[in-house]
Amino acid sequence: MGVCVAGATFTSCSQSETESSEDPIKNYSVERFADIEVLRYQLPGFNELTLQQKEYIYYLSQATNAGRDITWDQFGKYNIKIRTILEAIYTCEAVDKNSEDFKAMSTYLKRVWFSNGIYHHYANDKFKAEFSKEFLKAAAEKAGVAELIDEEIEKVIFDDTYLAKKVNKDAEADVVLTSAGNFYEGVTQAEVEALYKPLEAACTNECPSYGLNSKVIKADGKVTEQKYTANGLYGAAIKQIIYWLDKARSVAENEKQKEVISTLIEYYETGDLTTFDKYAVQWVQETDGDVDFVNGFTEVYDDPLGRKGTWEGVTNYKDKVATKRTETISANAQWFEDNSPVDPKFRKPQVRGIVAKVICATMLGGGTAPSTAIGINLPNANWIRAEYGSKSVTISNITDAYDKAARGNGFNAEFIADAKIREGLEKYGQLYDDLHTDLHECLGHGSGRLNEGVTASSLGIYHSAIEEARADLFGLYYMADQKLVDLGITPNATAYESYYYRYIMNGAMTQLTRIELGNNIEEAHMQDRALIANWCLKNAPEVVSLVKIDDKTYVEVKDFKALRQLFGKLLFEIQRITSEGDIKAAQELIETYAVKVDTDIHEEILNRISKLSIAPYKGFVNPLIKPVYDASGKIVDFEVTYNEMFDEQMLRYSKEFGFLK
Repeated sequence: MGVCVAGATFTSCSQSETESSEDPIKNYSVERFADIEVLRYQLPGFNELTLQQKEYIYYLSQATNAGRDITWDQFGKYNIKIRTILEAIYTCEAVDKNSEDFKAMSTYLKRVWFSNGIYHHYANDKFKAEFSKEFLKAAAEKAGVAELIDEEIEKVIFDDTYLAKKVNKDAEADVVLTSAGNFYEGVTQAEVEALYKPLEAACTNECPSYGLNSKVIKADGKVTEQKYTANGLYGAAIKQIIYWLDKARSVAENEKQKEVISTLIEYYETGDLTTFDKYAVQWVQETDGDVDFVNGFTEVYDDPLGRKGTWEGVTNYKDKVATKRTETISANAQWFEDNSPVDPKFRKPQVRGIVAKVICATMLGGGTAPSTAIGINLPNANWIRAEYGSKSVTISNITDAYDKAARGNGFNAEFIADAKIREGLEKYGQLYDDLHTDLHECLGHGSGRLNEGVTASSLGIYHSAIEEARADLFGLYYMADQKLVDLGITPNATAYESYYYRYIMNGAMTQLTRIELGNNIEEAHMQDRALIANWCLKNAPEVVSLVKIDDKTYVEVKDFKALRQLFGKLLFEIQRITSEGDIKAAQELIETYAVKVDTDIHEEILNRISKLSIAPYKGFVNPLIKPVYDASGKIVDFEVTYNEMFDEQMLRYSKEFGFLK
């Protein structure tokens, strides 16, 4: 992590420990409950922005929060009603706050807040209610919301077998019928696939992302779509998004940004996916401004078929100091593509329009909050990426907050026996964390090309995990390359080794702290890491293996250069699978290496981590940005504060942005 150096307009998002006296956040950790730790992140350099930039950020941030309820409803049709009931009880003075039932309900509610619903944000399993049905009914009566509790709500909350999993990816099941996410209702997997198959078959060039912004239902015996539009499904929230986007358009930094927002508003009004593609092209080509945003139905991880977009929002401004690193990488994108260890026929002959930057997030919303990614690469449409390029970002104030909160937690001492590896992580860990994110988002997702007729949906339920593994492997392979040393990005030819070690350790062992004993791995990013680590361990024990030292399991890497070649070999195969749409090979890789868990290792890791009191999952409360007015009511500045607690923010969001019922 580098020193906070003043940029052309504002400072870097990352700050050194020597500057802690100027750090507006005194405690990065806000609260712990269940398997969650809630953190804060800061906005260094925000005060150095122009008033217009601050106002632009504020309106975009309001638009980011305005879509919150859409995500809640997408994650389960009863989520908003359950949230309303629980929040009323939580704030009701007449309810006994000291009872064990209330304490259990409070933890349950906080988990629901964190996951935007009643399903775990990573494991997708429904939360178990540790409070009684009798308590809920009596407390709801006191809180004035008893009429919201019917037999269906009781069953959803208390019957562990009913609507048990948000996303089911079991290849042997009908993943539409067995997933509780609210993207489909009354239809089967076969019916959904039959709806979209002829559309995709008839489209050979510049195909829209069919189904991205709709719910599929059966009405009068006919399978049809309910579009997400201002006058359709989720209209009340979408109109609020449009309201704030319109205000943002009036203070945008340049005409291109205004054009981008205008097209996005048109898309929200019509639901036309060709308009969405037009917006995506304009958005990826707008590179002059310092302020940027994501707002819309974007990632498809929460749909078992990998088709429906979860609503999300991120507002941000550029970290100009750290962006120099990503600009160097993107400027050499063609070299990386040309030298990629994949079949040359699957390389892009001409890499177009990769825009890489490091950003400071100012507001996280929808599917990106409270838990968020540390990098983004958009748009997702392959034809847009091939023709117009993509934007890749690393969110430095988020990684900075993670780093500050994790210092001194004892994790490395417990799980890494090699002192040299621990020393390397202490010295270079943050650099390589950020670098891997840069390479993953900037180059990995944007690399390679598909055969004609192959689409993202060709790999079905395996697409997300395979795509994340492809991007991870690209980053892993190149972070050890002499090219990065020559470009001045990495310090020497061996500094990557500690990161390699930790990646295998995480994929094979320590990420298992995120799932319950006996469960399989289901989340796409976890499957990606498990696939890579377990494939290497099984296929090359002479290179990397698990060893026992004093009855504890550790990773042992015997040859780091050979491990790099293993990453390249696996990338070769995964790029082939992706380019050819080979779903059978994708299934074999995922089911063999990425799903099943060694129970003995899992139990050992859970026991060891329990002694450290480290939460396996972390997320964030957003800073509070408020306009400052003069005596005449004119906005003269914006104030940022960091003192809002998690429950305060969640309750305020429900009140201010609760547009769906």
